[in-house]
Order: sequence, then structure tokens, then C-alpha cells
Amino acid sequence: MTWSATARGAHQPDNTAFTQQRLPAWQPLLSASIALPLFFCAGLAFIGLGLGLYYSSNGIKELEYDYTGDLGTSNCSVCAAAGQGRAPPPRCSCAWYFSLPELFQGPVYLYYELTNFYQNYRRYGVSRDDEQLSGLPSALRHPANECAPYQLSAAGLPIAPCGAIANSLFNDSFSLWHQRRAGGPYVEVPLDRTGIAWWTDYHVKFRNPPLVNGSLALAFQGTAPPPNWHRPVYELSTDPNNTGFINQDFVVWMRTAALPTFRKLYARIRQGNYSAGLPRGAYRVNITYNYPVRAFGGHKRIIFSSISWMGGKNPFLGIAYLVVGSLCILMGFVMLVVYIRYQDQNDEDEE
Repeated sequence: MTWSATARGAHQPDNTAFTQQRLPAWQPLLSASIALPLFFCAGLAFIGLGLGLYYSSNGIKELEYDYTGDLGTSNCSVCAAAGQGRAPPPRCSCAWYFSLPELFQGPVYLYYELTNFYQNYRRYGVSRDDEQLSGLPSALRHPANECAPYQLSAAGLPIAPCGAIANSLFNDSFSLWHQRRAGGPYVEVPLDRTGIAWWTDYHVKFRNPPLVNGSLALAFQGTAPPPNWHRPVYELSTDPNNTGFINQDFVVWMRTAALPTFRKLYARIRQGNYSAGLPRGAYRVNITYNYPVRAFGGHKRIIFSSISWMGGKNPFLGIAYLVVGSLCILMGFVMLVVYIRYQDQNDEDEE
């Protein structure tokens, strides 16, 4: 009896207000005088925020061009037809001409957009090796099994970077030219290609392997590029701070999209005479057409866009707030009608 009582006491919690659940508690009783104002105030707040987001999104200017090359839709159809659903011939190029009657207010962002491309497909999304992308030498020589069938080359060499995401890297390129006066020469508009990736991706998640004798090429010696690449990863750029696994275009592409239609940032226009935006005049975009999309029924577009305090053009967020706010106010009125009706019935029963 003594042992049993002692054992039972050893497992009892301390005799404090917290462990014995004697702390003072408050349980709100939601009455109509409290719930109804909350619904109406929340509804008005959501509607106000939704209107601000919606009109801010509508105020963003966009200029887009579909250069997929469907027959008769653009002069890129020659490149698209030459590929016949596969990769187009090398160095195939086309151009897009457009004019601006007034200043396209800056800062101006240049995006490319793909449609019907499911980066959210599970086997595609996991087909990567984050340890390899972080620069670990062991992962560079021994890619993860998730990268298969883009784990090893036909010669048995490890692929760097491995996986389906890296193998499908978007490789079209663009240059923008401005004709300041009619009949005058075209002047190239500087495109700022730096800082287009997420800070955490560029500075934390992606790293090149340690240099060998000061050479990045020697660090990747004994590896093979992905099958769809025409050059190794260490030759993506001549800038030593923008090549290898830390190449900005590569880092942007490796952050997969959630929807089959998505945009990715290509460049920003904010240098020289174009810091305030794109002046009026004639423009030409030279397109190096490399990326095949017709095989999976996709389209690709170039988009020039301005931004606002809320970011890029996105009317969905404003519409969502408006819908939720309207539902809150509607529910508030429904509860008000129910309250008044049953309140009158209670008063009659009491009489």
C-alpha cells in the first residue's frame, strides 16, 4: 500500500495553478451585438483592400507578343516550322517590331511566358539534386537517383546539373533595340540581367563546387551537360559571378511554377536613358528562337510590364478580396434578418 501510494504520487503533476488547470479563463459568448459588427467591419475592410488591389493591378501597363510561330501569326513561324515540333535549327532568329506612342512608364520588366507547361508535375518537380546544386563535390560525382533518367550520360558520366528541370532549361534569348527617330539607326537598349533571381536562391541554395587550380571548368571536369544543352554549365556566361550553378537564368528556371501558364523574369530595363521607362518611338526585339513548345501544344510570349506597390499585374488577388468581403457583408445581413425575426418571436412568446 505504501509503495503504491508513493508511485502514484510520483506521477502526479505539481500542485500549481497551471498544471492543475486552475488558471483564470475567459470564454467569449458571441451575441448578435458582437458578431454582426465584426462581419460588417471585416466585409468593408476586405472590399476596400480588394478595390485598391484591383485598380492598382489594372493601372499596370503590359505589352505582350506571342512568338510561338503559329502559321500566319508572326514572322517566327519559319523557325517553328523548321523544327517540326522538335528543336529548331541552331541560330534561327526572328524579330518583333512595335511602336510606342508615349512613354512606357518604368521601371520596365521583361518576362517570358510559357503555356501548357506543367512544372508542377511531381516526377518533374523532384527531378533534381539540391546537394549537387549547393556545390557539394560528392553530389557532383554521384547525382541523386531522383534525377533519372538524366542522372548519367550515355558515356556513364554524371550529368551536372542533373534532372529533368535542368534539362528543360529555357534557352531563347532577346535583345531590345530603339529607333529614336523615323529613318534613324536602331540603338540597343541595355537589359539588366543581374538580380533577377530570388536572393535566397542565389546566395543560399545555389553554389558552385570549389575551384580546382582557380578554374571552374576543372571543377566540372569528368561531368557531362544535360542532353538538351549545347554547352556545359560553366560556359553559361562569360561573367565568373554569373556562370555555373549560380547563373541567374538557371536559378530562375529551377524555381518551378505552380500553374501550367507561368512567367519568369528575363531582365529589367532601368539603365542609362531608359531608367524612367521606354520613350516613345519604334522598337525591335531580336529573338533567338531555340526552345521548342509546339510538341506539347504550348505557346511562348514576350511581355513588357510595369509594376506597382503590389508587384506585377495580378487581378485575381483583388477579385478574391472583393468576393470574400461581399460574402461577409451578405452573411451579416442574413444573420441580421434571422436575429430580428427570432427576436420578435421570443418577445411574442414572453408576452
